Amino acid sequence: MLIDSHCHLEYKGLVEDQAEVLTRARGAGVGAFLNISTKKSEWAQVVATAHREPDVFASVGIHPHAADDHKDLERAALLKATTDPRVIAIGETGLDYFYEFSDRKVQADLFRMHIDVARETQLPVVIHTRDAEDDTHEILAEEMEKGAFPALIHCFTASAEFGRKVLDLGLTISLSGIVTFKNAKDLQAVAQKVPDDRLLVETDSPFLAPVPHRGKSCEPAFVADTARFVAELRGVQPQELAEQTTRNFTKLFAKAGL
Repeated sequence: MLIDSHCHLEYKGLVEDQAEVLTRARGAGVGAFLNISTKKSEWAQVVATAHREPDVFASVGIHPHAADDHKDLERAALLKATTDPRVIAIGETGLDYFYEFSDRKVQADLFRMHIDVARETQLPVVIHTRDAEDDTHEILAEEMEKGAFPALIHCFTASAEFGRKVLDLGLTISLSGIVTFKNAKDLQAVAQKVPDDRLLVETDSPFLAPVPHRGKSCEPAFVADTARFVAELRGVQPQELAEQTTRNFTKLFAKAGL
């Protein structure tokens, strides 16, 4: 069994044909899905899908792109949302200095709020970071000093140095279809060295379709292509990688009860 540890089933490109998207993924060997929210207005729909589909789980959080629109989000609202039995993660949250659609301080404040809720609930915080390695690491290190919390870097595309730093903090790294791209040699090198027990795979669908699907809308079924590529990189059989990443998911996202 494989698990797509990060997908957006409510996004255009998937939501219009969601039932068939899930059927195709199950046929490709995907046994569970973590459906990620990026703004408060999505929470209800993301959670509803998780209640309707037994193998779909939900996250609640605010993407850094949407931070400016959630300046007044109360910690209590995020905390309350995590109490739903189908919510197993917090996020995605983090920092994005590439687009900077939101003020950096607002991004950082919300990031810290998500971490604080993760610390209290012990639900993993799903982190987006782009062109913000130093500040992301600084926040993570400072917050870990206040008390440990589970976390992962989703769609990892950062430097090897950043990878070492977040692994030292106890985080997990998730690889998307980007690792299959021809120009992703540095990322492929990192992918070979992530410890067996700290690795996940994802699609980030409907974005970032892996080879051989580049140019298409990405689907959770395509996590199988990414997993096969990563298995070859790491010199293991696809079944072994599937089993290991599934164990890692079930341990990190213990609330799922898989």
